[in-house]
Amino acid sequence: MKSFGRYVRSRIKILILYVVTAGIFAASYLLFDMPSIAVLYPLFMTLAIGSIVMVIDYILFRSRHEKLAAEEIPSPKDLIEEDYQLIIEKLKEEAKYSQIKSSEDYNNMIEYYTVWAHQIKTPIAAMRLNLQSEDTESARRLMGDLGRIEAYVEMVLTFLRLDSNSTDYLIKEYDLDEMIRSAVRKYSKEFILKKLKLEYERVDYKVITDSKWLSFIIEQIISNSVKYTSEGYVKIFMSSPGVLCIEDSGIGIREEDLPRIFENGYTGFNGREDKRASGIGLYLCKRIADNLGHGISAESKQGEGTKIYLDLRRKEIGIE
Repeated sequence: MKSFGRYVRSRIKILILYVVTAGIFAASYLLFDMPSIAVLYPLFMTLAIGSIVMVIDYILFRSRHEKLAAEEIPSPKDLIEEDYQLIIEKLKEEAKYSQIKSSEDYNNMIEYYTVWAHQIKTPIAAMRLNLQSEDTESARRLMGDLGRIEAYVEMVLTFLRLDSNSTDYLIKEYDLDEMIRSAVRKYSKEFILKKLKLEYERVDYKVITDSKWLSFIIEQIISNSVKYTSEGYVKIFMSSPGVLCIEDSGIGIREEDLPRIFENGYTGFNGREDKRASGIGLYLCKRIADNLGHGISAESKQGEGTKIYLDLRRKEIGIE
């Protein structure tokens, strides 16, 4: 019925013209005092023929509508429709060309940054070797900075890979403790340098996930905890079965910033104070967690530390 209503609206001018024409003929017959049969018979005949034509026209109209709804372009009925179809074909060709070019540009960008990342890791490794021979406060600080540079390089690659068609997810059961220990080891020197206390006991939990991508989330959260905690502790524990909590005693997050910390590029008050903040770390964590079917949330008060919760209970995995 919806399509019939639209059909009637599209033919309203023709229907009005038919009614007006029939009225003129009927009025003409009546003005000349002709028998009523002479008026009613032609009106009935034209109504019957018009109804048949209207039904056939509606069937053709609905058929064309169904083809268009199925993205199949029907044959043009007249010159105007033919012109419209030529315009549509040109637009489709332009869209296809733009899509191909966009894909090529994206692949070129991925290739460039991949090469760049491998190239920049070479001088980083050389600097690390040079610093390992020194056991000074300055050398330890530089080693920490080098670790952050490597983390930023990996963050860039992660950001680019998220929208890649070749993103490599390997979903199976993993030991969560192994991922946590690996992440802690990565930032162990920063814990020592800042004299932060690590409170961590085995969680004894098996998680269905991708080890590489979940490790990135855990490392990023621990990195933030160490970065924004000048003294005190970082605590890693299960707040409830399947929910991992990473808590710190750092500077915390303002109440007005908390709802937006997982947005791309949002740094909040702390980010504006710390000029090095990029605002993409937690955004990447949220994107990856969504893809893996995990939940991520935060609790915090300014000056009282932050708790980040990772809900690792089994959910539907929504890989992009």
